[in-house]
Amino acid sequence: MKAFYLSLILICISAKVFSQQQQATEITGVVTDTSNLPLPGANVVVKDRVGLGAITDQHGRFKIKVEPYHTLIVSFIGFTSKEIPVRDNKVINVTLHPSNTSALEQVVVTATGPQKKVTVTGAITTVDPKELRTAGGNITNALAGNVAGVIAMQRSGEPGSNQSEFWIRGISTFGASNAALVLVDGFERPFNEINIEDIESFSVLKDASATAIYGSRGANGVILITTKKGKTGKVNIDGKVEHTYVTRTRTPTFVDGDVYATMANEAKITRNQEPVYTPTELEILRQKLDPDLYPNVNWQNEMLKKGADINRAALNINGGATIARFFVSGSYIQEGGMYKSDAALKEYKTNANLSRWNYRINLDLDVTKTTLFRIGVAGFLEKKNYPGLNDDIWYSLVGQSPVSIPKMYSNGLVPAYGTGNKTNPWVLATQTGYREFWRNKAETNFIIDQNLDFITPGLKATGRLAFDANNDNNIYRKKWPEQYNVQRRRDRNGNLIMNRISPESQMFQETSAGGERVSVYELELRYGRTFNKRHRVEGLAKYFQRELRQTVNLGADIVKGIPRRNQSLSGRLMYGYNSRYLAEFNFGYTGSENFKPGHQFGFFPAVSAAWNISEENFIKDNFNWIDLLKVRYSYGEVGSDNFGNNRFAFLSDIKAGPGYNFGEAISPNSYPGLYYAQVSSEQLTWEIARKQDLGFEMNLLKNLFSITIDVFKERRENIYKQRSHLPAMVGISSQPWANVGIMENKGFDAQFSVNKKIKAVDVTVRGNITYFKNQVIAFDEEANNLKYRMTQGFRLDQARGLIALGLFKDYDDIRNSPKQTFGAYQPGDIKYKDVNGDGIINDNDVVPIGASRVPSLLYGVGMSIRWKGIDFNFHLQGAGKSSYFIDGPSVYPFVEGTWGNILTDVAAPGNRWISKEISGDPSTENPNAKYPRLSYGGNSNNYRASTFWLRNGAYLRLKNIELGYTLPKQITTWAHINNARLYIMAQNLAVWDHLKLWDPELASGNGMSYPLSKTVTGGLTINF
Repeated sequence: MKAFYLSLILICISAKVFSQQQQATEITGVVTDTSNLPLPGANVVVKDRVGLGAITDQHGRFKIKVEPYHTLIVSFIGFTSKEIPVRDNKVINVTLHPSNTSALEQVVVTATGPQKKVTVTGAITTVDPKELRTAGGNITNALAGNVAGVIAMQRSGEPGSNQSEFWIRGISTFGASNAALVLVDGFERPFNEINIEDIESFSVLKDASATAIYGSRGANGVILITTKKGKTGKVNIDGKVEHTYVTRTRTPTFVDGDVYATMANEAKITRNQEPVYTPTELEILRQKLDPDLYPNVNWQNEMLKKGADINRAALNINGGATIARFFVSGSYIQEGGMYKSDAALKEYKTNANLSRWNYRINLDLDVTKTTLFRIGVAGFLEKKNYPGLNDDIWYSLVGQSPVSIPKMYSNGLVPAYGTGNKTNPWVLATQTGYREFWRNKAETNFIIDQNLDFITPGLKATGRLAFDANNDNNIYRKKWPEQYNVQRRRDRNGNLIMNRISPESQMFQETSAGGERVSVYELELRYGRTFNKRHRVEGLAKYFQRELRQTVNLGADIVKGIPRRNQSLSGRLMYGYNSRYLAEFNFGYTGSENFKPGHQFGFFPAVSAAWNISEENFIKDNFNWIDLLKVRYSYGEVGSDNFGNNRFAFLSDIKAGPGYNFGEAISPNSYPGLYYAQVSSEQLTWEIARKQDLGFEMNLLKNLFSITIDVFKERRENIYKQRSHLPAMVGISSQPWANVGIMENKGFDAQFSVNKKIKAVDVTVRGNITYFKNQVIAFDEEANNLKYRMTQGFRLDQARGLIALGLFKDYDDIRNSPKQTFGAYQPGDIKYKDVNGDGIINDNDVVPIGASRVPSLLYGVGMSIRWKGIDFNFHLQGAGKSSYFIDGPSVYPFVEGTWGNILTDVAAPGNRWISKEISGDPSTENPNAKYPRLSYGGNSNNYRASTFWLRNGAYLRLKNIELGYTLPKQITTWAHINNARLYIMAQNLAVWDHLKLWDPELASGNGMSYPLSKTVTGGLTINF
């Protein structure tokens, strides 16, 4: 907090100093473009003076007071700014020229700072933060289909838990971690909570040459985010307000009580068993004559609202002069959940919701002409609220059948099918108390840049310090009512016969807390100089040290009290000839606490080269329509020491055991003893990734068309894994850790854009694609003559199951087929393939089928159209090469008897096999039906992993569509506003897929997850 107050004081002092002015002269003038047309809304400010400045009116005219011998800066979006010295003239007319940034001038943020795109030799994707549109407060949900090289998927839409998982170029290891490193302003920090309006640039570093500077931390790729800084000129105020209405993309739909009961009877009769319901009971249910014994409840209607709200507001202020510049921002977001509440509860809220307040201050001070001092202070306060037993809600909601229990019994008692996740879902959502999760984080960083040109031109030094503190405080206030179930009959007096399922629990409290402190120290020496206007030489040496210390809940565990430390020395050397031929060498010399002394450091080099073909004279002379044509290649090694929570595995863990008896086994003389709870793994070493990348970049026709394509290959060796198949003769009781795995990952990613101005219409089309395919080369597992039974040789986490050949047509089909060993089966049950040809279907016929839950293919395409003040954007995002099994009580009809729902897809005519004795129609005995013959109480033959239940996880969704209108300058200038834009945006409006049951991106096998959100947002952005 000291840094926070210091920043505020410095801002106030800076503003005060620069507001003191001498006697000023009023200057008037007109700002026009090259066609002599006025530019309303242009900014006119005094250089090195903080103030509101002036804005041109609808005729391009301005009026401003300026001290003698100062300089005016005139700027307008899309035009090159111009500086005009003020002497004795009182009228200054300015003509601005359209800006035209060539491909050679485009800048990319790299690990070593901003760098011209033409000189980059590594694989780096940059994204305009404006393209990362999302209705909520989580930027990770905008990555999928927007960023080439990133695979992302969202598993939940619940407020506070709706962030996306993401991987750079897919999954390359089955070790402890495959997560990417995320750096915000150069420091390792999560970006789930960052305010998107604070982001200045967003880059993804994908290959070894781009990430080597980060040592072991960058083994899985790096995301670089830089936040906005203050700019010289007048004070700019930007505000944004949004209101979003949230509904669900797709929720599983189930049959009502009538259909459920009829299908329950069918499941019994088709297996030659007595029906569950008599005709009388079916009629009672149909007529709703006794809702206590024969309920018919639509649990989704009872529990879920039609929609919820998200409210979001952001405000930032930036400005300054040459000596001092500042950026200050604050934002607030409130996300509501989908659960209905009990109107009788007034004391607290049970619905899921999130509230978060963010703040950020960035201050840049030119201490001297060669010294720049930067201060950054940021953080947030977050509160999340959930029902007391929130974890079980969706399992109960999706699994609770319409006929199992009513919402409430007529005598006022609370129904329950069971306890835990089989509790009444309405009770779980409204009658079990509430949870509060409070989290606050403070991030501070201090950076000093020193120009050392006085030693030698091009030499600079940078020192960085960061101190972060994160605290979590969780309060669980739980309770539940007394709950009952009833027998399916009444006593002689017509009363319900009640069975108590659970006694009442008055509200009680549980708490938990977490906290950590992080400190980072960096020292960097950089050199960059061009000799004879052709030879570019750059060098960098960097020292890094980081410490993460747990501050709460240390207990008696000594290891928890030991901070996690990282230390590294890294460097970079680059040579470029005339921006045409480029070569680069990077290295990281990294230390880790996870290896025994003497083996704690590893050296990981990377080399890369690029050829800018467009800089060749024969291209410049004959193909002037080629702006950029570059080929690049990189190879490097990156080490990883991320073993998760398994710290110090090179040490043995010795614990007190049951001991031994002295004398006979029944002797009372028992003595305690020690044993190896975990045997040491002294030979543990770095998990090494060997990465290759071949890239191609092209810009044509003054950036009308641009494309970047990368092909990559990675081989990950020494993967960290626990040995689980050592023979007993080794003589150890624990499973030691070792470097035993090898895995390869190959693929490509690409992005393109087309920018065209058609008369008054600006059109942009953009797209990207990412594909990867991994293969396990070595894995700790038992040898097997059936190679397809092994993990080695196949994709990581590839779906495995039997190959289904449809349904048995009749008993002749059964007699003429190999014997299936999973239980009794009849016509209409699933028929499997005998893979190994031994005449028996068993686990030896389980083979790799399909892909994995994580999609191997992700792509996106979008378009932006701007005409005068109207803009229109849309974005399509898709995924492919993904598959998963559907299963569980929401998919397998009556697998747990009376527990579980029936999908409407199962009940649809023609979708399931029905005996002709029941349907009266032989055509319903369809061996190609989508679902097999019904069973009651489970069916071990049918309900097992196979291609029959395997679903294609591919989808294409309308991710984003937006319509905006920027108010005319005549209106905004009159209102003393620089710019104002109204917009309406919708996300996840439609999805096209093979699954059809629930949102395919969830990759859920049973639909028992909080669904993803479909949103419609209205908003206003305003600039002063």
